Amino acid sequence: MKKQQWFKQAIVVGMCTTIGLSTLMVTGAGTAPVAAASVTSSSTGQKVVNFGKNYLGTRYQFGASTSTTRYFDCSSFTKYIFAKYGVNLPRTSVAQSKVGTSVSKANLRPGDLVFFSSGSRANGRNVTHVAVYAGNGKILHTYGSPGVTISDLNSGNWKRTYLKARRVL
Repeated sequence: MKKQQWFKQAIVVGMCTTIGLSTLMVTGAGTAPVAAASVTSSSTGQKVVNFGKNYLGTRYQFGASTSTTRYFDCSSFTKYIFAKYGVNLPRTSVAQSKVGTSVSKANLRPGDLVFFSSGSRANGRNVTHVAVYAGNGKILHTYGSPGVTISDLNSGNWKRTYLKARRVL
């Protein structure tokens, strides 16, 4: 859930409590359980992104070992940051592109995996790169130079080579 949406929801909840409708929240009537589940998975996604940001600038190395944080390739990076939150992803971007559930580009949430066909091994249809959606049209990932970085999903190479997204949280 985006910050702006979260703030709107918090204001509505506060207003309901103020005018004496707190019983709805306590009893779980209405849609409160659904909203709570959405906030939980979204906040975990934001935690994954925030944890991954600790590695900004860490250099890229194709085929990087999953036992080091001195360098990453795209899929070892996603595997590592999701593992901290109990999600055991497969090792390669191709295998990662087959787990979780499909999500449209319009419905991306922080923590969703996004996949691309880019680079020297790309043919426009095959998965060759994975990133984590960071919110506000940004992705957190690693490739070449500068290593772990944040890029704009909706421009340049990433807009052109986008294939699909999967939700694993």
